[in-house]
Amino acid sequence: MIEEARLWHVTVTVSGSPMEPLLVRGALQRLSEQRPFLSGLRFSADRAEITYWDEADSLVDIASLALRLWNEYRDSAKLPNWEVVGLEVVERDVRATRSQHDAMVDLSVAPQPF
Repeated sequence: MIEEARLWHVTVTVSGSPMEPLLVRGALQRLSEQRPFLSGLRFSADRAEITYWDEADSLVDIASLALRLWNEYRDSAKLPNWEVVGLEVVERDVRATRSQHDAMVDLSVAPQPF
């Protein structure tokens, strides 16, 4: 029996020195043409957020691919020389049930100094 790859929702956040927003927008448009099936692109002068669905056997596999995404398309899409500052990877079933978990109790936790 062949096991199907799992479906993951991925959000990659990159950030760096501020750039003209129109240049960032153009770069993200080129990225979306070169890497179809992106589900969302948000940006400002110093940050961009890319969301998409992808298949992989494990979280480690999908996270490794996601962490390389920006650098792999940097030259061809003329992306800003920014670095990955955030990564969220959530399995499809978990993402689908998030709205059900909105009713979960939020514990108030006071931050403790080191």
